Amino acid sequence: MARDFAWIRPEPHGIHVVPADTWIDPSRAVGHALVTHGHADHARGGHGETVATPETLAIMELRYRTGAEDDAGEIPHRAVPVAYGETIRLKGGVDATYIPAGHVLGSAQILLEHAGERVIVTGDYKRRPDPTCPPFVVTPCDIFITEATFGLPLFTHPPIADEMAKLLGRLVAHPDRCVLVGAYALGKAQRVIAELRASGHHETIYLHGALEKMCRLYGEFGVDLGPLKLVSEATKDEMRGHVVVAPPSALNDRWSRRLPDPITAMASGWMRVRQRARQRNVELPLVISDHADWGELTRTVEEVNPAETWITHGREEALLRWHQLHQRKARALALVGYEDEDD
Repeated sequence: MARDFAWIRPEPHGIHVVPADTWIDPSRAVGHALVTHGHADHARGGHGETVATPETLAIMELRYRTGAEDDAGEIPHRAVPVAYGETIRLKGGVDATYIPAGHVLGSAQILLEHAGERVIVTGDYKRRPDPTCPPFVVTPCDIFITEATFGLPLFTHPPIADEMAKLLGRLVAHPDRCVLVGAYALGKAQRVIAELRASGHHETIYLHGALEKMCRLYGEFGVDLGPLKLVSEATKDEMRGHVVVAPPSALNDRWSRRLPDPITAMASGWMRVRQRARQRNVELPLVISDHADWGELTRTVEEVNPAETWITHGREEALLRWHQLHQRKARALALVGYEDEDD
């Protein structure tokens, strides 16, 4: 007898877990939310109660002040921390377990179990090692809800060690300049720094002010990023021969004029598309992604081996076609509010 999974419904504004009256990564404020990670298209302020890993809750507090007091001096939002591997019982007999997703600090897949059925909501994920967060854990289930940000065969991410070698090679070749790396403020910036350290680069790395608090938060959760210094506290000569990390929006901003003849780089999976690099005037494209590439998306489906795959956002058509060719059941969900980050 076919299962209908009536207890979990994809709605335009998120995944609705009906018996528990809870939502996963809702794009609008709800009474009860399970959140996979801290990026703005998955984590929103205004929920009555948010269940997430301690790291994600800390990120949400930093970015959205979810623990702020109201006019009466009370905190209307309730935060419920859940550790990796911990299972909590929701209303309606639904169990939720948070499992590492390997995307950014605190990111989790959520395993939902009800009436003998298992559903995994991945949020966003990657399969490459990342020194800033635990790796993705393959978990068998009946329904696998996956992203498809890079769901086209042309997207094959190179080894990150190769991209770090390109960056450091350019630095050595131009000791009187700096390399200015544009990197998304949550996750990508910290990963680039940590990967530079893993590549043996232990010099001071200079930061745009918008990255300082998030880098500090990573440090509070045990991620050692080495010596960092704000650009605003350094001279132009100090920064020659060094790496500077900034949000992508700062690459062509007036702010960059204080740097010593910067070589403009961008760390993103989208740098595989040359037109995107040209549009941003990027001299040194670095193909570094915090999402699974095409091969990793399809391999993950094979390893999880679900009865059905639901695709939440990204390049759905190609991944749907792959499922058809491999006699696997799949559907695309019409969710709103999920956007391509600067990954």
